[in-house]
Amino acid sequence: MKPGKELLFLALGGSGEIGMNVNLYGCNGKWLMVDLGMTFADPYYPGVDLVFADLSFIEERREDLLGIVLTHAHEDHIGAVPYFALDLDVPLYATPFTARLVAEKLNEAGIAKQVSLNVVPNDSSLSIGPFDIRYVPLAHSIAEGNALVIDTPHGRIFHTGDWKLDDEPLIGIPATAEELTEIGNEGVLALVCDSTNVFNPKASGSEGAVRDGLLKMVEGLEGRRVIVTTFASNVARLQTLGEVAEATGRRLCVAGRSLDRIIGVAKASGYLKNFPETVSMDEAMDLPRGEVLVMATGGQGEARAALARIAGDTHPIKLDKGDAVLFSSRQIPGNEIAIGRIQNQLAEKGVEILTDRQGMIHVSGHPGRPELEALYSWIRPEILVPVHGEMRHMAEQARLGKARGIKRTIVQKNGDLVRLAPNGPAKLSSVRAGRLVLDGDIIAPADGGAIGQRRKLAESGLVVAALAVTAAGKRVSAVEIAAVGLPLEEDMDEFISEAQGDVEKALRTLKGEKARDRAAIAEMVRLTVRRAAQRWSGKKPVVQVMLREA
Repeated sequence: MKPGKELLFLALGGSGEIGMNVNLYGCNGKWLMVDLGMTFADPYYPGVDLVFADLSFIEERREDLLGIVLTHAHEDHIGAVPYFALDLDVPLYATPFTARLVAEKLNEAGIAKQVSLNVVPNDSSLSIGPFDIRYVPLAHSIAEGNALVIDTPHGRIFHTGDWKLDDEPLIGIPATAEELTEIGNEGVLALVCDSTNVFNPKASGSEGAVRDGLLKMVEGLEGRRVIVTTFASNVARLQTLGEVAEATGRRLCVAGRSLDRIIGVAKASGYLKNFPETVSMDEAMDLPRGEVLVMATGGQGEARAALARIAGDTHPIKLDKGDAVLFSSRQIPGNEIAIGRIQNQLAEKGVEILTDRQGMIHVSGHPGRPELEALYSWIRPEILVPVHGEMRHMAEQARLGKARGIKRTIVQKNGDLVRLAPNGPAKLSSVRAGRLVLDGDIIAPADGGAIGQRRKLAESGLVVAALAVTAAGKRVSAVEIAAVGLPLEEDMDEFISEAQGDVEKALRTLKGEKARDRAAIAEMVRLTVRRAAQRWSGKKPVVQVMLREA
């Protein structure tokens, strides 16, 4: 499908879910992609680390794709770039901080020389086919969060990316209310807007307030070793922690490779100019307990991150009774068990655990209702298109926008092809918008047979049955059975013996051609072994039958 003389919007990821943002705009025969993100796998995808949007729709039309414009450097907006940039084979556009992080990813993938990465100066513009694009800085929990003003022959889009309002952002200078009002005065057809925190009745809060809260909390921990865990990408928070360390007379120690990487990229991009010199982990352990502040990765319970290793006593940084760990980050849904496990390990050591429930030590990077309402009043769009949220978030933002005077809204989801102009918004059709998973070194369909089978194995276990038959199908050995993952333990030998007896009886019921049909023999063995396993364990395991030719 080639866009006509119209303006289309299509989300392949990030609508109906939080994360994995991939948005397409179509106009006058061409497509523009905004962001190319991924998400982290949950237990529904056993053995999988990363999940991507299925890009088959645009891959089939890549001759009409002009480029990929990146709003900011969070993984759910850039994380899929190294996996798909070569296949899409179009230029990338990003502001300096984001471009440096993307360049590192491309280098790690060994494809940096094969991908065109264009660095766009902050607050500047570019033209790509029928799309005239201007970066508009907005506050977020990372350096260089940006909205995009996208002008087309059929109307103007204000694409927010991830954003919030912050009177004291510490890093960067976001657009003012007056500047955003001026954009609205010029006329905006559609506001494509972050929905993540629409149910929050309060504004997200300022990084300046977090600095004050962290300072107060760390001051109250005099004489104790303190660890603060936060998102590595939150450059403003890193700046805050540097200031808190200096204000409380503590030396700063960094524990975590992603923190080292972000600090290096931030400094190269002109941020963290007054960041204090850090000490090594060995030096930190030699300092008096009350004279060190450790920044550590792992606030989401990641098993290999610094905090998990500290909690498990497998890290150079050690904690004792009376020390404190501050969680200066929000708990991402789905990570509760992993975070709780680490917090329980810390509590067992007598370490005090402090979160934003005990003080103002974290604020969200996404807008609450008052911020959404303020943006509506400045931009004054004809159409509101909620994105970046589960269906309940997007539906609620549509209701909020309508209540605040936006006449036309549309609640779309991944795969909904929407015409914004002329005569929009209107859903035209649905296109393929599934999920892909990175399984080892292979990108595979998330709904493929392999992942479904692995899920079944995890739930019910595996039984392998083997026997030897001749080429003519004559059986020449007894069946051998091995089970993995069945909760039988002490009863395993009895189960195997009984299952073998069941198979012998069942095979004797096969007569004539079926008695010599290898497929019939295998199926009879499979069904018989599964019945025995269910009788013994209450589970229906995957049963694999191996017929060896004698």
